[in-house]
Amino acid sequence: MILRELQQYLKSREQVSLKDIATHFDVEQEAVAGMLDFWVRKGKVRRISNNSACSGGCSCTHKDNSDIYQWNAQFGGVSIDSHSSSGR
Repeated sequence: MILRELQQYLKSREQVSLKDIATHFDVEQEAVAGMLDFWVRKGKVRRISNNSACSGGCSCTHKDNSDIYQWNAQFGGVSIDSHSSSGR
């Protein structure tokens, strides 16, 4: 899995959990988290804590505390090339 594949996967879904991303790409969650941190630092991905997904008032037994990730569409595309044309 490379950053572009992760980018396209996130863009194609509204929100996706770390667990689902790792399952989709068949990699460990820790490896995916490192790649997601790249996009989070760039401001292209939002991390949404899923800890409050269930308030505890229901009878569900499945509580997933995995963070949810969302592509920040307002920024559009992004170059992952460190030699961008911005003159940096």
